[in-house]
Amino acid sequence: MGLYIEARIRADLDDLWTRTQEPSRHRRWDLRFSEIDYLPRAEGEPQRFRYATRILPGLTVAGTGVSAGERERPDGTRTSVLRFASPHPLSLLAEGSGYWRYVPDGDGVRFLTGYDYRPRWGAFGALADRLVLRPLMGWATAWSFDRLRLWLERGITPERALRNWLAELLIRALVIAVACTGLGLEQFLRLFGPLAASMAYVWPLFLAVAISLAVFKAPLSCTPAARRCLRQPPTRVRAPRVLRTLENPR
Repeated sequence: MGLYIEARIRADLDDLWTRTQEPSRHRRWDLRFSEIDYLPRAEGEPQRFRYATRILPGLTVAGTGVSAGERERPDGTRTSVLRFASPHPLSLLAEGSGYWRYVPDGDGVRFLTGYDYRPRWGAFGALADRLVLRPLMGWATAWSFDRLRLWLERGITPERALRNWLAELLIRALVIAVACTGLGLEQFLRLFGPLAASMAYVWPLFLAVAISLAVFKAPLSCTPAARRCLRQPPTRVRAPRVLRTLENPR
């Protein structure tokens, strides 16, 4: 699989399964989707679904998929697999497949995913995918997994987690803007009175420290962060066998 993301979540396995398998809950925490809805199916058939992603206000890219799950396995793990495709000409993702795996681990669950897809638009699409879309998809998946973790572990709803992230991002941006424009220089020097002239030499160091903190400081514990997730598998992993038998959604 091209992308791998793993988060360790201290939560009940059934609760994690519910919040990831029910479309109404899934779309709340997963940044990659604006809409997820199950489609009608006959008994015994795999579950089909429709998904949509809002790219810009008024512009939504949609697709369809098919999924199947293994809820009871001898080793206690659970697995969910899917295939998806989008006919929309503006969707760089033409089709793909992936899986979720739920691995009990002490007082929590290792929740991990592996997925890959085929981009469209030929050579241009392949380049755009490598430079922009694939890194963005990896970050969005990891960020969403951590938002899910906050919901399960600390009761921070996905909506509140997003507000926390935006607020922290704004504060960091303001610190960098103030530091780069020198808007706080006069106030900084005023603190030192007669020593202001000599302290002016300290200003560049103060700016460097402020910018470094704004850029590199670890996010607050109530803020989702992609960096908290594992982005490379600790050992070699294989896609579940059931994925090979799952039909293409087209």
